[in-house]
Amino acid sequence: MLAEGPAHGFAVAKQLAPHTDLGRILTVRRPSVYRSISRLEHAGLVEATGVEPGEAGPDRTLYRPTPAGRAELRVWLAEPVRHVRDLRIAFLLKLMLLSRAGRPVDALVEHQRAELAGTFGALGDSDPADVVDLWRRHTAAAAAAFLSDLVRQAPDRP
Repeated sequence: MLAEGPAHGFAVAKQLAPHTDLGRILTVRRPSVYRSISRLEHAGLVEATGVEPGEAGPDRTLYRPTPAGRAELRVWLAEPVRHVRDLRIAFLLKLMLLSRAGRPVDALVEHQRAELAGTFGALGDSDPADVVDLWRRHTAAAAAAFLSDLVRQAPDRP
């Protein structure tokens, strides 16, 4: 989100509230946002870029990604997730952030389908009497259908 424009932790936390587009995928409370920004700053991935007066409290420090942070973000956004279970949060976040940036998602969707092709191909090999295998098979089938729908919708996407 900081790559969309400099922001302070309070603004980032507001965008990750449960009722927001991003919050529907991943809700993060304010203290965790501030800790994450601190860690990113310590890792050299974001930097303070200014200060903005707080509405009813102290001044708020604005952050933006460093060149290294932008490079890490580019890699992360292009990289498919490794497991079906990671589609629910990581993949959806990638789709949302790419869309918000006005960038195409088609390449990521195709890479994701290729990454999970082996998993999808093994659906018939599970034991239908095993409740865990049954869950995995249904989850993978739903994920495969979701990715197929994304491919079919590609011409309609802005």
